[in-house]
Amino acid sequence: MIREAATMPSDVVSLKAFIEREIATLRADVRRATDAVAPAPGRPDGPVPGEGAREAEQCPCGQGHGASHSCVDAGEDHDPWRCLCAALPGIPVSAALLAPVRDGSGAVTDFVIRAGNHIRSVEWLVPPDQQVGQRFFEVARTGAAASGLLSALSEVLETGRALGGLVVDYTEERYGRLRRVQLVHYAAACGEQVLTTWRPVRSQAELLTIDAQHLASMGWGWWDLLSGGVSWSEGLQRIFRTDPALPWTLLELCDHLVAADVSPFGEFIASVLAGEEPAWTRIRFLVLGEVRTVDLLGRPVAGTDGRPWAVQIVARDLTPQMRSRRRLVEKQVETEQLRQQAAAERHVASALREALLPTYSEGLAELGLTAAAAYLPAEPDAAVGGDWYKCRPLPNRRALIAIGDASGHGLDAVARMAQQRYAMAGLAHSGACAGDVTTWLNELVCSEPTPATATMCVGHVGDDRVFRWTCAGHPAPLLLRDGHVFALPTDHRGPMLGVLPGHDYETAEFPLEGGDVLLLYTDGVVERRGQDITDGIDALARALTGSSGLPPQGIIDRLTDEYERTVHDDDACLLAVRVD
Repeated sequence: MIREAATMPSDVVSLKAFIEREIATLRADVRRATDAVAPAPGRPDGPVPGEGAREAEQCPCGQGHGASHSCVDAGEDHDPWRCLCAALPGIPVSAALLAPVRDGSGAVTDFVIRAGNHIRSVEWLVPPDQQVGQRFFEVARTGAAASGLLSALSEVLETGRALGGLVVDYTEERYGRLRRVQLVHYAAACGEQVLTTWRPVRSQAELLTIDAQHLASMGWGWWDLLSGGVSWSEGLQRIFRTDPALPWTLLELCDHLVAADVSPFGEFIASVLAGEEPAWTRIRFLVLGEVRTVDLLGRPVAGTDGRPWAVQIVARDLTPQMRSRRRLVEKQVETEQLRQQAAAERHVASALREALLPTYSEGLAELGLTAAAAYLPAEPDAAVGGDWYKCRPLPNRRALIAIGDASGHGLDAVARMAQQRYAMAGLAHSGACAGDVTTWLNELVCSEPTPATATMCVGHVGDDRVFRWTCAGHPAPLLLRDGHVFALPTDHRGPMLGVLPGHDYETAEFPLEGGDVLLLYTDGVVERRGQDITDGIDALARALTGSSGLPPQGIIDRLTDEYERTVHDDDACLLAVRVD
């Protein structure tokens, strides 16, 4: 009956036609088999099941209509076969017939249980047939009154409109244990009485099953090939975003297939109908504009004759995993692009560092100075940032000694650093003092269209060995003299560049001696997260003290080793200048 997998249709229309033919063939076979063994029409020999029961059974109320319920106040004209309480045992949920209790004004204050069946809605609640004659809201007083059930039942009695469902919390303490359950009530008026039924909103097994489907992204469905009935679990409804009352038929499933998966789905259905267990496949469906990837595991439900009459399919939604996998691939591509971009930036920045941060050893030696410097990136891959230094001879037999830190990171900071460094060097060639150079540079930074700040320490050393310097929000240089280290006085220090337009920076003088070593540094050397900056300066001073007697390059190397052994959040520069 089943086609070979190799000939499965590759389009939806052909696939649906194939499924319809297979189901029609199955139904025709079953009808022929059923007709062959069907009994002749007419009344069968022997008693009809249930006949005679009316005479055999007796109601406890004495009216002879069954013993599986309780009934009170039947009355002499009671007709056992027209009594509503006679039908209560056939109701598969808890059921009770209630008569209203009214006060002097005629308002309903409670109900008396006239009859009930034997069904327990939960194991710890008393069945209704054991509560006949009791007040309903005395029996179910905890939670039921507060839920509005009394007014709802009263409205049913007064208006005749049925109660379609009201959730009630029942709480009971028994043997020292508190128990609670949510029951949903239905009710309808029966003359001057009310018939009410109730059942758990969800059984514990149902709740666990629903949770398991949700956690595992699973669901299952049942397709009756003979009757055409379809039943889906809540998990399957969640996967395919369907209306709980309108689960899809097999043909409707075909309508949502991704075109490339039509043939594999046809092979899967053919395998299930052929009785292969288990049949498995991975299929993509288009659901509300989104492609959902679903693993399907199917099996036929066969009768004793071996013919499949229903299909069961378990589905597991892989869409979140597929979505995560796509995001991972996208992130990997993005990461690779960023890596390549960072490599390009490092290459550019490295070239800039070589161009921007040289030292001029020969020219400084003619002025009796020896210098060494280092750029210290916070991250090993970083080539240069906003930190910079400048140490070079000027035409008027002065040495320019400067260090600074432009705010920011990356190439933007490099661009600002280069601008400020070259502007400072150009202004210094004018022969102006350090204070004037800083004042002019501050105006340049303040006039930039994008807000930016910077710190700087700049000075000159001439033949008289006097360090004439100024400071714009920068840490003071440290001086190593005769094995002792101290910071130069900063009474003249001004604000950072770019903060206060029109500020006049002052120039201070400090005489140097032979063998003195000036150490200029940026704040990245001394700043630590969670630590006061003065502690960092003290640690740097101790390290510089321990470097006494070393040449400038040896001092820089030792301080660099100290820097690299600790964790830093910012780039840094070091500049050591010795007076020979």
